[in-house]
Amino acid sequence: MNFKKRIKPILLLFSGVLGLSLFTSCLNAEGKNKNSKRENTTKITILQTADIHGQLDTHPELFWENEEIKFKNRGGLAHIQTLFEEERAKNPNTIILDGGDLIQGSGYAALSEGKIFPDIIKNMDYDLIVPGNWEVVYGKQVMMDVLQGFETPVIVQNMFHERDKKELFPPYWTKEIEGVKLGFIGINDPDVPVRQNPIFSEGIGFSGLDEGVQELIQKVKTEEKVDALFLVTHFGIFKQIELANNPIAKDVDYIFGNDTHERVPQPIEGKYAKVTEPGAFGSFVGKLNLYFKDGKIVDEEYELMEVDPEKYAANPEIAGLVKEAKAPYKEHLETVIGYTETPLYRYLTVENPMDNMITDAARWKTGADISISNGFRFGNPIVPKNGEAAPITRANLWNLLPVNEKVKTGKASGKQIKEWLENEMHNAFAQNSTERFGGWLVRFSGMEVDFNSQNKKGERIQSVTVKGEEMQDDEYYTISACVRPGDPIDNLCRMPNVKDVEVKDYTIHELVEEYLQKHSPVSPKLDGRAYCEYLGEKSFSTVPGTDYKFQ
Repeated sequence: MNFKKRIKPILLLFSGVLGLSLFTSCLNAEGKNKNSKRENTTKITILQTADIHGQLDTHPELFWENEEIKFKNRGGLAHIQTLFEEERAKNPNTIILDGGDLIQGSGYAALSEGKIFPDIIKNMDYDLIVPGNWEVVYGKQVMMDVLQGFETPVIVQNMFHERDKKELFPPYWTKEIEGVKLGFIGINDPDVPVRQNPIFSEGIGFSGLDEGVQELIQKVKTEEKVDALFLVTHFGIFKQIELANNPIAKDVDYIFGNDTHERVPQPIEGKYAKVTEPGAFGSFVGKLNLYFKDGKIVDEEYELMEVDPEKYAANPEIAGLVKEAKAPYKEHLETVIGYTETPLYRYLTVENPMDNMITDAARWKTGADISISNGFRFGNPIVPKNGEAAPITRANLWNLLPVNEKVKTGKASGKQIKEWLENEMHNAFAQNSTERFGGWLVRFSGMEVDFNSQNKKGERIQSVTVKGEEMQDDEYYTISACVRPGDPIDNLCRMPNVKDVEVKDYTIHELVEEYLQKHSPVSPKLDGRAYCEYLGEKSFSTVPGTDYKFQ
């Protein structure tokens, strides 16, 4: 037998065994090393919900998987409660917090002005709540009554009574667990009076990050002697990442972010702190495990958990409270007002079928050349099944349009419209994250806009056409949008100096209902009314400086 021919397989076998042995040894070493980090430690779990937006029940949720849109049923407060209970059973050292925009966004929330929530929330396992930009929607006093009704600590550093400058709620909260002291500071978006209808926040003052945040961080760190410090912020992923890279956050461990509905699977690492954001509508719960030894974090792990109703059965008590809360409004809200043959959803950055339907309806009713709507991040998908058109209810309508204001029309020049579009694009796509405003690009019907999101402010628009012709700077076009109470009469969806303004005698909900009655079943789709080559048709998120992707 040829020795050379025989030795090769023997050597390969030996090397394979050796490799396997080394691999196994490495795994064992890694496992032992990992476990050794956690020996004699205190494990603390922090669970986070965000931007529930009044969603009481399980609902269709959109996922982007393998370059395809898929829909799955997720969420529901009763199912969230079961998840909470299971996690607390695994680790009694668990803190549960919500980062705001809890009491607004559904028909049940709107018709009750958020008053259905205290009985539900105070029977859930929350330890801490921070108000978001939409908590102001029913006015200052209702907000105070509802949030105090939670019987759960509410904190926010930068909201105060405008009259006497006194804080609305305590700015921070601390908790000691097995000798480990944790500190939490709540911060809402200082731009609330601009983002929301100004009248909503009357009587409430807001301060920015440069006004006392750093001092409070130092106070909590030194005077309270906390071992770990967390900011619970409600001003969007862009600004939260910016803050994580700012020396202000040098003593902060984590920023529990909210507002932009992003699904961060693993914390985004900034220079000073790490950033999370756990999606929206109660579809997800962020779970952070921290391991402490001698007052220091020695290990950690994070998971973005899906609230799958098949995995987490409904908690009977919360399910009963939800049913009771819905009862006075259910008949009205569950009334079918139309049908759709194509999925209605709103997760795309530039254009989506949901807003195409809404703005088409507005242009049909008003006769305007152009109809526009805010770049809302709301709206659970409405999904046809088994080849049959899906019903659209009034509850769905509230999910799509969380405020029901009257419709406003006016005239603006092509130059005005282009300048307004440039500003709105900058709000959505500014490379400097601090200049982003929250929300996606405004939506519209009646014009086609080609743009480049990567260009500088004022240079993003490539072309605008109306009725198949290039928009002219000196020509006037009729436009429609919703009234924003508190805005000047000549202001239309943040566009100033609009001429011949008229407030119609019907609301946007009445308009859409009438449209659906006459045109159902509808079949909205993407038709290229807004396009950016850099982003493409299916852009879900743009977070500069990160590898984050919406899934």
